[in-house]
Amino acid sequence: MNAPVKHAARAFAPASVGNAIAGFDLLGHSIHGPRDTVTVRRIDSPEVRIDAIRGCATGLPTDPQHNTAGAALMALRRALDLDFGFAVELDKGIPFGSGMGGSAASCVAALVAANELLDHPLTRHQLYPLALAGEAASSGGLHGDNLGPMLLGGLCLSLLDRLVELPVPEGLTAVLVHPEHEIETRHARSVLNRGFALPDVVCQSGHLALLMAGLYQGDFGLVAAGLDDVLVMPRRACLIPGFDDVRSAALGHNALGAGISGAGPSMVAWFQNREQAELAAAPMQQAFAGAGVDSRAFVSSVAGPAAGVLP
Repeated sequence: MNAPVKHAARAFAPASVGNAIAGFDLLGHSIHGPRDTVTVRRIDSPEVRIDAIRGCATGLPTDPQHNTAGAALMALRRALDLDFGFAVELDKGIPFGSGMGGSAASCVAALVAANELLDHPLTRHQLYPLALAGEAASSGGLHGDNLGPMLLGGLCLSLLDRLVELPVPEGLTAVLVHPEHEIETRHARSVLNRGFALPDVVCQSGHLALLMAGLYQGDFGLVAAGLDDVLVMPRRACLIPGFDDVRSAALGHNALGAGISGAGPSMVAWFQNREQAELAAAPMQQAFAGAGVDSRAFVSSVAGPAAGVLP
């Protein structure tokens, strides 16, 4: 006997740290803290409709082609040739332009909710290319560094054709500080348009290799050696008020490394344990205050949560 068709589902997706400092467009991890919640209803009409967007001071598009949640569900309908559609309501908990994966979270939460309404649900890995299509509606490009950790939880390597879950050494903790400042992702990407010198690319590749080796070996010394960005961070630093002081505050309080979360303006630092992280959070906020910017701090294990279905 077939299970009855479910007609509505609600899901959340957590905030995330894109790039994980050394892995531009490739690495990311989820965090405990802000999250987006999306309600999806199965409708007879073969379309995707955005019925409501709540909790967002910045106007987001309700045209599904230009909304990450809508674009992802349109990709889902095409991929599975569905004869029914979806009506979507978004409750935003992640600020727009914060560098915390807000556009990705709406997209992932919508897919996880809609997946509950399918006769034959997909795996999280199968949802990933659909999430990539949704995220492209906001950022203009295909990159999954926020999507992978939201779908699977924790720290992920997100390539265009696969997701790889990465080990997180015991105790590894992140501090994410979000200033009351906004950077649109497309603008943050525009400062990267000119090329990079080959020696810098080689240096950055070395950092990424050291970081990966440190994660697999549980060696915090290698992790610290790899947590640097000589390509993207120097070009984006000028977009963030107080950048140098915030980074110095983190490093001066035993951070393994510190840099920009996603496209910014949020900044992130990694620590060997939660105690060190909690001690560093206030000095990082004080550094933002010195630049005239209020902020909020979130302390979370790097092994953060995955998106999930809500009751």
